[in-house]
Amino acid sequence: MSGEGEGKYELKGARVYLHEQGKSNARITHIDIEHPELNKIIKEGEATYCAGKSGGCFIGLKKEMLERAKKVIEKKKSE
Repeated sequence: MSGEGEGKYELKGARVYLHEQGKSNARITHIDIEHPELNKIIKEGEATYCAGKSGGCFIGLKKEMLERAKKVIEKKKSE
C-alpha cells in the first residue's frame, strides 16, 4: 500500500538522493535515504533487504532493527 494508512508514520524531512558513481566518493550508483530516525533503526554498517513496490520501495528489517523500530514508533505515538 502506498501513501498514508493506519499504522504508518511519516518521516518528515527525509532526504532521498540518486547518487551517481564517481561523484562525492560513490563507488557505484545508488540511492541514499537520509533521516535521523532511520539512523536509530538501521545502524551504520548494517545490511538489510530492499525491494521495489508500487509507488516506491519496501525496506525489510532484521530482528534487532525491528526492536529499534518499535521504540521509534512508541515515541511517535506519544507525540
